Amino acid sequence: MKLIIAIIKPFKLEEVREALTGIGVQGLTVSEVKGYGRQSGHTEVYRGAEYVVNFVPKVKLEIGIPDEDVAKVIDTLESTAKTGKIGDGKIFVMDIEQTLRIRTGETGEEAL
Repeated sequence: MKLIIAIIKPFKLEEVREALTGIGVQGLTVSEVKGYGRQSGHTEVYRGAEYVVNFVPKVKLEIGIPDEDVAKVIDTLESTAKTGKIGDGKIFVMDIEQTLRIRTGETGEEAL
């Protein structure tokens, strides 16, 4: 089992969710986060005053999936979240040691 964490632009969330649902992803967790990468923030003007935005708003998706679905989920995330501009985000893949569905007591892939 794998945990995929994707950091994407907020306006891409609905498109990504629809695409993931279309390939059979049954659930995901979404968090609004702030951060920076190579773009390291930007400057904005508000009411005539210039100020620096050090942390850019992003959306963090967390998706638990079986090993055999990793490539399909990564391809879907990459193709739907990509704008071709700086700040498109990152995808991280990590091993899941154990999973337990609290309601039913199912474990492992059955709990996903």
